[in-house]
Formats: sequence, structure tokens, C-alpha cells
Amino acid sequence: MIYKLISVTFKDNYAIVQLDGGKVNQINSQMAQELKHVFLTLDKDESVRGVILSGRPHGFSAGLDIVNIALGGKEKAEEFWLSYYEAIQAMIRFSKPFVCAITGYAPAGATILALCADYRVMGKGSKHVVGMHEFKMSMKVPEILCDIYAYHLGEKLAWEAVQQMKLYTSDEALAVGLINESVDIEKVLEHSEGHLKQMLKIHTPVFKETKCSLRKNLLNLVDRDFTELIKNDVKNLSDPFTQKVIQNFMNNLKK
Repeated sequence: MIYKLISVTFKDNYAIVQLDGGKVNQINSQMAQELKHVFLTLDKDESVRGVILSGRPHGFSAGLDIVNIALGGKEKAEEFWLSYYEAIQAMIRFSKPFVCAITGYAPAGATILALCADYRVMGKGSKHVVGMHEFKMSMKVPEILCDIYAYHLGEKLAWEAVQQMKLYTSDEALAVGLINESVDIEKVLEHSEGHLKQMLKIHTPVFKETKCSLRKNLLNLVDRDFTELIKNDVKNLSDPFTQKVIQNFMNNLKK
């Protein structure tokens, strides 16, 4: 598969997968399909013992390309949600050490990508944030995204954060356990590689088996058929109120 919206750099015994899909790295069907493919491929590649997922400096991803997903019609919406859920599934199932280098702004759907990793390093900055802020547009947070968010924050705090449309800076995210390190933006990749290299010192079968044992509940969240979830997501986005909100949002962007 030729990747157009991600790039892969191979080091001695690990790979860096970088989101590379335009100015703000919005997640669309193609990017999701490429993420699924690369994580499945690298999991099978015995020469690759670990992975770092990163974005560009000061910008990880602006999240889902919700305008095109919502206004592109039912077929395209179904294609997106399947691709996105399968990408999340492949990333959570990835059996080797997996670190996310959050290099900047990473809300909503991008936050969920980061939460698929074993370890997260995030750059400091007032505009470098993670969290679920869908209520700003009166949009429903899809069920599986709620599940993953609540797995990390706990249901009570996750629900409070969603109601508050809370976006966490790196220091705030560290305090509530969404990330593992908050560092200067220039050091995000360095620290990510440092942690990954520590994990690569662990005998691979030992790491894989322990990872599986300690992430049973997270794995169970994606061990499912996505058909009904997708139907519900498409239905919610096709609601006339939601369509109007997104159309207004798009019109404001053009002004």
C-alpha cells in the first residue's frame, strides 16, 4: 500500500509513523485506512519491535474531518466510520510497544488515536490540547469514543469533562492521567523515543503477554462488530439539526 496521508520512518528496530495529511492533519477515511494498514503490517514485521505515532511540530491532528463526513452522504459516512473504528481496533490490538508523541493540538477524534497507545508524551503550549469537546457543536460523542475516554479517565470524570467541553493542556492532561509526560514541544519526539527504547530492552514475548493481560478491558471495547455503531453514528450525523449546525460551521469558516 502506498501511503499518501501518513509517512513511515524506520529506525534500527522501531518505526515512526507520522500523520501527514495536510495543514491540520484532519482524519478522513483514507488516513484511517492507512493507519489501520500500517499498524497491522508493523505488528507482523519481526524487524520492527515498536512504534511511535506522531504529528508535525505544533500540530498533531485537528481531529475528524467532520464536515466532509457529515455532508458527504450516507455511503461516505459509513465508509469513514468503518475505517476509523478498524484503525482504532488495529492500534489498540497492536501487540508491541506503542508510544504516541502528541506534538500539538489533538482534540476529539485525535485524542482517541493517542489513547490507543501504551504511553503518551505531550508538548507544552496553550493551544496544545486534548479532550472531547463535541458538545460545542451539540454533537453526540460516538459510543466507542466514550468508552475509550472513560477507560482512561473513569466514567465520572469523563462525563464531567464532556459536559464542560474540557480541553486539557499537557500539564492538565498529565494531572488527570490522559498522558504520561508533559515536556517542551521540541523534546516530545526525543522523550518518546527514550521511553520506547526502554521498552525495547524488555524481552518481546514478556512485553506482549503482559500488555495483553493488563489491557483486557480496553481490548474488549474494540472486540466487537461495528455494524450497529456505524448505523447509529450515521443516523446522528444525518439528523437535520446536526446537518444545519455543521453547515453553519462550514459557512463561518469561509467568511
